[in-house]
Amino acid sequence: MTKLALFGAGRIGQVHARNLMAMQDMKLVAIADPVPSPGREDLLARSQARLSDAEAVFADPEIDAYLIASPTDTHEWLLRQAARTSKPVFCEKPVSLDFRKVIDIAREIGSAGNAVMLGFQRRYDPDFLHVKEEITSGRSGKVQHIVMHTRDPSPPPVSYVKSSGGLFRDQAIHDFDMTRYLLGEEIVSVYATGACLIDPAIGEAGDIDTAMITLRSESGRLVQMINARHAAFGYDQRLEAVCEKRVFYVANQPATNFISADIQGFTSSRPMSDFIARFAEAYRAEMDAFRALIQQGKPPLATMRDGVEAQRLAEAATLSLELSRPVAVSQVD
Repeated sequence: MTKLALFGAGRIGQVHARNLMAMQDMKLVAIADPVPSPGREDLLARSQARLSDAEAVFADPEIDAYLIASPTDTHEWLLRQAARTSKPVFCEKPVSLDFRKVIDIAREIGSAGNAVMLGFQRRYDPDFLHVKEEITSGRSGKVQHIVMHTRDPSPPPVSYVKSSGGLFRDQAIHDFDMTRYLLGEEIVSVYATGACLIDPAIGEAGDIDTAMITLRSESGRLVQMINARHAAFGYDQRLEAVCEKRVFYVANQPATNFISADIQGFTSSRPMSDFIARFAEAYRAEMDAFRALIQQGKPPLATMRDGVEAQRLAEAATLSLELSRPVAVSQVD
């Protein structure tokens, strides 16, 4: 039986915990979250795990692995403590809002030898995996360009915006990661432009809520990212990969497959409500991969290096927005 400790019993922590609890050979034995909440209490009751603190978790030799789903500003310290144990770790992105610390932590983890998996769940989504397999096979020729859309169903609270690191580090980082994953090569330049067009409070908090980002890869291939904090119809997450011989699409998934029709036309369901619903299968597969990492040493699809490089692109986009010009990714270090 593999014993795990969870840091953070918020929304994403509960998703991961429920998926782990469905596995007969995985047991959640400790939850470290100092903030009382109905969700935390429900998770403690369901898992029969003990409420603990971080120091006690890292001092417990019986715990086999750690799952970090706490607020971003705690990730750095938790990863450094985990590095001292050499045990496997799953960590949500980003590692830190300070990129210099991200680099330092990656080096420390690398020296310690921990197996670390980063929380880029789209890599485990069946549709995105299918596109990746088709591109890698070469059957459709070289990728020419990729277009990605990511829009939230509604703007997040301003309190969240202030601690999230901004649109690029919080939301667009998944698109940056998927770009590298699909192309199989690094991005060399980033040109980002953005504005606050949805919620003035987000602008007052120092962030943007709408962005368009153009990326150029090592071999000259192009990616266009469109990111926003609101779409009138709900959660919007789509992809178009244009290859020499074929074009691949990943469309929004409907909440239901029910369609009605009359003389006025056809009416179908809205998309799934949010990213947790849309990527429910991917989150389950992600925890399956974490189990394989712990028990078999099987490398995950998203490593610490992937977390570093995705955030490097987010930092380059932030700099590009500030300078109002394209930025070479090599400038970010």
